[in-house]
Amino acid sequence: MNAVRLALGTLTAVPVAAPASVDRRTAGRAMLLAPVVGLVLGLPLAVAAVLLDDLLAPPVLAALVVSALALLTRGLHLDGLADTADGLGSGRSGAEALAVMRRSDIGPFGVVTLVLVLLLQVTALAACLARGDGALVLLLALVVSRGLLPLAAVPALPAARADGLGATVAGTVSRRSAVLVALGLALLVIATALVDGRQGMTLVLLAVVPALALALRCRTRFGGVTGDVYGAVVETGFTAALVIASGA
Repeated sequence: MNAVRLALGTLTAVPVAAPASVDRRTAGRAMLLAPVVGLVLGLPLAVAAVLLDDLLAPPVLAALVVSALALLTRGLHLDGLADTADGLGSGRSGAEALAVMRRSDIGPFGVVTLVLVLLLQVTALAACLARGDGALVLLLALVVSRGLLPLAAVPALPAARADGLGATVAGTVSRRSAVLVALGLALLVIATALVDGRQGMTLVLLAVVPALALALRCRTRFGGVTGDVYGAVVETGFTAALVIASGA
């Protein structure tokens, strides 16, 4: 239960009791549960999207869904994305870049990145809602983006700091477990493409590329990953999945 509580408490705003203890084994299990958390987040949003589809224009509904998702996650992933953008955009490396990321204010790179990412999310989701498969795409994008967390928590991506969420989570997922998660995501995407009737939907798997490329870039610039980087990976994967699906 500690892993379930950690996963829900970290990745959502769902009120759950704090885990009795958190060690690296528990953290690894929590990361493996991340795709399930994506499903938990997606189901009520998908149902709401279906119920409101005839009442609201696709762009309005998409904006409301993206806003609700930010509330359900306490905006933590978006905050991590902004901090990571500021760190990468600072032109600094190592400890200096990490210090920029820890500042309480948001810098210009963070602001621009947030605006562009949210715009892409709303626009892409609106396009899917307009053609009738927005709820299905939303569910898929949420599961796939959260499924990137265990892939980014492998030993090849160490923690950039000795403290914080990154230090607790980094390297806790074995390569074998990561491969199994990747296979599971691939099967899910293929099944969704069959249900949706759009073969191009299989390309959603490519959302893994920019998300993990970002994690690797952060390893080079920061010396590893942090909790902020994990948030950035989620938002990058979610945005990429929506954009790819909108063109399927």
